[in-house]
Amino acid sequence: MAPKNLDFVEIPIRDLPLYNSDFDADYPPEGRALKDAIAAVDAVLFVTPEYNRGIPGPLKNAIDWASRPYGTNSFAHKPSAMIGASPGKIGTAVGQQSLRGVLSYCDSPQMGAPEAYIEFTPGLITEVGEVTDKSTEQFLCDFMTAFEAFVARVLGC
Repeated sequence: MAPKNLDFVEIPIRDLPLYNSDFDADYPPEGRALKDAIAAVDAVLFVTPEYNRGIPGPLKNAIDWASRPYGTNSFAHKPSAMIGASPGKIGTAVGQQSLRGVLSYCDSPQMGAPEAYIEFTPGLITEVGEVTDKSTEQFLCDFMTAFEAFVARVLGC
């Protein structure tokens, strides 16, 4: 649903150990790979669920790895946006607010609108990624178009 000139790369966070500042002097390969992957992209689109009204622990851990040690923050001046889905009526609104606070500290310019809080219902997205609700599909297309325009503005393209 994204404009054709946007390419997406999933940046894996599954194998990151728990961040500890003791690693700052000698970053493990997983932490370095994350920082390198973020450096290689123009912008970051966070796609996240919400757990206990916040961002999932592994996502916060990945942000900690990418933004440390001091002076090597991978998110500084890197455009970002967020989207998520959950079974609740307000989607991931509270979790995204938590993520916004963390990214603000990391000096990542954030797309403020449109916001995307998707109530995930059974069958909304098929196994092959097809969105079955036309209004949701249109909203997601519009969101991705807005993300493309936001990134271009921030990067001066």
